[in-house]
Amino acid sequence: MKLNVLDRINLMGLLPQEGTYVTFKILTELKSNLSFSEKEMKDLKMEQKPVGEAMRIFWDTKKEKEKEIPIGEQANIIIQNALKKADKEEKVTEGIFPLFEKFRYSPDLEVKK
Repeated sequence: MKLNVLDRINLMGLLPQEGTYVTFKILTELKSNLSFSEKEMKDLKMEQKPVGEAMRIFWDTKKEKEKEIPIGEQANIIIQNALKKADKEEKVTEGIFPLFEKFRYSPDLEVKK
C-alpha cells in the first residue's frame, strides 16, 4: 500500500504497543517497514521541533514521495482493530482520518483474528 509521510507517522502512533507474541512479531516488522531510513530523513530534511509543549516532526513536503509499504493479512487485521478502537473511543482525528479511507475501514466491518 502506498503511504505518504504523514500516514506513516500517524499509523505508527496508532498501532498497539503490546500484544501476543505473534502480534508483536508482526508489529515489529510493520513498524520497521513504516519507519524512515537515514537517507529518507536526510532527503526530506526531517527534524523534530517543540511547538508549545508538544514535539512535532517537520519535513520538506516538496520532496515527499509515497512509499510502498507491504501490509500482509495479519498486519491489516491489526490495523483494522486499531482503527476500530480509535473509532469506538471517539479518538478519530484529522491526522488519522485518511487512514480510515486508505484502509477502507467501516465501523460495521467485523474484523476476525
